[in-house]
Amino acid sequence: MSEEPPEQPVDASSGAVTRARADLAAGREWKARERLVGHLAQEYDAEALELLGEVHHAMRDLPAAGAAWFGTARRGKDVDEAVDAWRERYGDHFAQMWSSLPRSVRELEGNKRVDALRRRAEQVGARGAAGAPGTGSGSSASGDDSGDGGTDAATIIALALGVLFVACAVVGLVTVLGWLVPG
Repeated sequence: MSEEPPEQPVDASSGAVTRARADLAAGREWKARERLVGHLAQEYDAEALELLGEVHHAMRDLPAAGAAWFGTARRGKDVDEAVDAWRERYGDHFAQMWSSLPRSVRELEGNKRVDALRRRAEQVGARGAAGAPGTGSGSSASGDDSGDGGTDAATIIALALGVLFVACAVVGLVTVLGWLVPG
C-alpha cells in the first residue's frame, strides 16, 4: 500500500485538493465536490477522499459523506453519524453500499473496512435471489426474488412503448391493406 501512493498521487492530489479548497473558500461547495469526485474516479487519494467527506458533510449530505469517509482512516462522532446515515440509506444492502463507494476506493486493497464490505457484497452477489439468511429486517418476503433491484420503471416504460408500437403497426398494416385490396 505504501509503494505507489508517495510518488504520483502527491502531485495530482495537491492540484485537485488545492483547487477544491479554493472552491470551498469561494463558497462553491458543489464545484469542490465535482472536482474531487472527478479526481477520485481516476485514482485513490486519501486527502481528497477526506476532503470530499468534509464537503458532503458541509452540504448536509450525510450518506455521501459516510461513503467517502468509510474508505479513510478518519474517525470521530461526525464520521460515525455519516456512516450510520449511509448504512441507513441503503438499508445495509451490501452490494448497493459497495457500489456507492468511489471507484478508486473499491479498487484499492488493504483497507480492512473496505475489504470486509467487498466480501459481504460478493456474498450477496453469489447468493443472487436467495436472499440473506438470518437478516429478516433487510428484505421483504414478497419482493425478495429480484436480487439486484427487480423490475424498474424504465423496464415497464419500455414494455409499454413496445406494446404501443406493435398495436400501431397492426392498425397501420390493416389500413394499408384496406387501401390496396378493394372491397
